[in-house]
Amino acid sequence: MGDFAKQQEKRKESQEREKLSRETLGKFFYDLAKLVFTAMALVGGISLIVDEPQVKQGILMGIGICLTYLFSYIGYNILKG
Repeated sequence: MGDFAKQQEKRKESQEREKLSRETLGKFFYDLAKLVFTAMALVGGISLIVDEPQVKQGILMGIGICLTYLFSYIGYNILKG
């Protein structure tokens, strides 16, 4: 009985560590999504002041939206699974 209880305890600790690791990794990807979104907003605001070409702003906006969505999607899937 002692071995079985120790194995169950080790398994439970392993599952808790895995859950914590997944949560941390998911939060990391959410933070990346927030950083990309913030950088996109700053670049958009600064490019209005500096008078950058509209095509360049559109490309940066598209890349920023795609990366924000990608990172948040990855973070969601990690936390979900």
